[in-house]
Amino acid sequence: MFEQTFKNIDDILHKDAGCSSELDYVEQTSWILFLKYLDDLEQEKKSAAELRGKTYTGIISPEYRWEVWAVPKGKDGKLDHHKALGGDDLKDFVDHKLFPYLKKFKTNAESADTIEYKIGEIFNELKNKIQSGYNLREVINLIDELRFRSSAEKHEMSHLYEDKIKNMGNAGRNGGEYYTPRPLIKTIVKVVAPEIGNKIYDGAVGSAGFLCEAFEYLKTKKNLTTKDAQTLQKNTFYGKEKKSLAYIIGTMNMILHGIEAPNIVHTNTLVENLADIQEKDRYTIVLANPPFGGKERE
Repeated sequence: MFEQTFKNIDDILHKDAGCSSELDYVEQTSWILFLKYLDDLEQEKKSAAELRGKTYTGIISPEYRWEVWAVPKGKDGKLDHHKALGGDDLKDFVDHKLFPYLKKFKTNAESADTIEYKIGEIFNELKNKIQSGYNLREVINLIDELRFRSSAEKHEMSHLYEDKIKNMGNAGRNGGEYYTPRPLIKTIVKVVAPEIGNKIYDGAVGSAGFLCEAFEYLKTKKNLTTKDAQTLQKNTFYGKEKKSLAYIIGTMNMILHGIEAPNIVHTNTLVENLADIQEKDRYTIVLANPPFGGKERE
């Protein structure tokens, strides 16, 4: 189901004047996909809170929730065409209301290790390139059919997203960017054999393949405690990335793999002053495949 949906979305974006390459297809699919994923995550958290007899306060304000602006539905569970925005109305809402609202999350977040901060950071780096509101409506309708509730669905989604990134990586080779093959990453992680409590770092994180694979490796360890799970979420994986699009894709890839607020910083590792690096900045393990052929200042 996911695979065919991605193909259909690419076909729509291919027709749009604002999207000219595979890089644009991945970028534009990503932000819409992220908002749908976020909505499913909120629904999941709300249900979990209700089971515990607690009230869940949503991250996104009511008027900006997926079911309000993207796919308002009638009592029959189908799209309400009277309420659903389309054409110029939809494009204007996304460009002038939705994106500015989501950008503010970065300044309003309590700290950088929260999903709120990551939402703000993602939408400060992105812009909607889909020029036709009608094409945007078609893409939204397709993405609404995707579900991220079960672990099997999330696994399939993250696997297919990796395939999309692979195509993007092939398109970006002229900048010295290469997509590291997943079997190679798996082998390296297996040989290095990280453990719970290690701090794992990739200074040229790209699509975050090494960090995602290390997470998959560690979360299957036997007898994981709640504390271990918290350590994996907050204090295990760290990365830096120079390119804006790769930074967004890497952050989203980690979120789709189940790390809610990835510790990825948008910066160029190679311009850091070595004298500024302190003992607290040490990592236990470096898992990385630095870019080849890119130009850097001396």
